[in-house]
Amino acid sequence: MAEPGELKRLPLHDLHADAGAKFGGFAGWSMPLTYPAGVMKEHLHCREAAGLFDISHMKLFVVSGREAAAALSRACPIEADALAVGQSKYTFFLNDDAGILDDLIVTRVGDERFVVVANAGNAVADEAHLREVASGFDCIVEALDRVFLALQGPKAEAVARDAGLEIDSLAFMNGRETADGGFLARSGYTGEDGFEIAVPLDAAQALAEKLLADERVEWIGLAARDSLRLEAGLCLHGQDIAPDTDPVDAGLTWAIPKALRAGGSYIGADALAAAIAAGPCRKRVGLKPEGRQPVRAGAALVDGDGKPVGAVTSGGFGPSFGGPIAMGSVDVDALHNPIFAEVRGNRLPLSLHPLPFQPHHMRKG
Repeated sequence: MAEPGELKRLPLHDLHADAGAKFGGFAGWSMPLTYPAGVMKEHLHCREAAGLFDISHMKLFVVSGREAAAALSRACPIEADALAVGQSKYTFFLNDDAGILDDLIVTRVGDERFVVVANAGNAVADEAHLREVASGFDCIVEALDRVFLALQGPKAEAVARDAGLEIDSLAFMNGRETADGGFLARSGYTGEDGFEIAVPLDAAQALAEKLLADERVEWIGLAARDSLRLEAGLCLHGQDIAPDTDPVDAGLTWAIPKALRAGGSYIGADALAAAIAAGPCRKRVGLKPEGRQPVRAGAALVDGDGKPVGAVTSGGFGPSFGGPIAMGSVDVDALHNPIFAEVRGNRLPLSLHPLPFQPHHMRKG
């Protein structure tokens, strides 16, 4: 276990080091940022073949018991009891003001059993929050200690099948527990088809090495993961969404079941219903900088008179898009006027661009 202030190491840290990874800190973990091929080639390899990501910094929980569905339906704006066994749902922990504490994926893996995948930076707070909510229900919350890998790309299905993973009948946003105590879902964070695979620690290295032995597969680091998800228009908690962002302003109302948009028993229900009724004050949008200079998260957005109208929430270079791209939170009233990013004392013109920047290729059926 890491000492206070010390970065935690992934269970497969040595495997990444042997592959030539360059490490950096993220959410309290020492993460492989890039490998010798570099972020550009890693990104394009995932778009063209199959990339393997170590996402073991993320946290998995099992919520089980007679009232597991009720507990999750209190913790999230979700109809957990309406999920079919095997079905996954993108959802949130909200605060009383409908701010997004974290975004999650909940998968029903049994009649009274659910797997919850939470973000690394919020894992401790998420666990405390989930346990507090669940304490009022007849259910148990268990934190799983697993290695978590993501296999993504157009050749991911063929690779997974050749590696002996049981993916038959597994469509996008579906998942199941495996016989060895692991978890397998058809989901990801790249816009490509792929799988997220949780395995016990003693089986993890063998699985990673088996997948990497396939010539179609390469390790992909955190830097390319970020450019892939940005091209796909996917949110990063702590940047594009945060506790002071509600799903309405974030453009994520689609994730709320229609029956729950006017209220419900979940935390933040009244505030969310009010926000939906009022409509967005700000809007999360795609932004395309003119020229080749990227804009980064945190850059101020202004109108032609220099009046603040929002901020860039994520930004960088899109290797598949072929130029700089960004997402930002912009005042609704400013969307029809010219928008500029303030970069090093200069104003860089931006144009609105539909999200995603690259088409999604997830398998729907």
